[in-house]
Amino acid sequence: MTLSSFLTNLVIPLNLCIALLLMGAVLFIVRWRRTAFLVAATGLGWALFWSLPASSLWAGGRLEQLYPYRTPAELPEAQAIVVLGGSTANGRRNWFEPYNSATALSRVDTAALLYKAQRAPLIVVSGAALEGTVSEAQVMANDLKQQNIPPEAMLLESRSFTTHENALYTTEVLKQRNIERVLLVTSALHMPRAMAVFRKQGILAVASPSPPQIVVPSDPGFSFWQPSMRALSASRSIVKEYVGLLVYWIRGWI
Repeated sequence: MTLSSFLTNLVIPLNLCIALLLMGAVLFIVRWRRTAFLVAATGLGWALFWSLPASSLWAGGRLEQLYPYRTPAELPEAQAIVVLGGSTANGRRNWFEPYNSATALSRVDTAALLYKAQRAPLIVVSGAALEGTVSEAQVMANDLKQQNIPPEAMLLESRSFTTHENALYTTEVLKQRNIERVLLVTSALHMPRAMAVFRKQGILAVASPSPPQIVVPSDPGFSFWQPSMRALSASRSIVKEYVGLLVYWIRGWI
């Protein structure tokens, strides 16, 4: 397990809450009761904080707004479109609403729209096989074919397991074709880290995120301050990005 993965799993709200409650129980047994209550309260407070939609809108929305969404017509032309593997909240339009396949928009969908708008003549899909033998790159290529993107317009990078490796191995593919300017496609939440690592590799990347997902829903009954299991579950991705940015900065990858 990498350092980034370890820290992410450690501070995921529900995991940390359970860990601190268990630690508090042990401290209570050994009669460090004041410390036990403090540790347990910290765990419960961490989980409660992330169960509030207001917390996700503040912390996650802040990352999404660093590179605002632009329509294909608003983006410049480039030599290639680079799509990173992964999925945030299954591509659903809004984290605080149930998943709807009819309105979901994945990273691959965003790339296909850019290609059809003639923003670039080539799509590079990046991602190794996280499970099984079929890489994320191949899965994305298959999805693109279903959207009538010709196979000759696609390049696959199937070795990368992390965002850092996405940039490292994709850069090799790009340099072989003398490609320097790309449209970088990933989720809005992931874009700050993705842009930082690609620029570190010397690639002139233009942020082309999928539409933001951490937005206030239209439901008039939506409450910023009512704890929600959906918000608590979705917080995993937000925490992952903040921990990822910290670890990547420490390791000199951004």
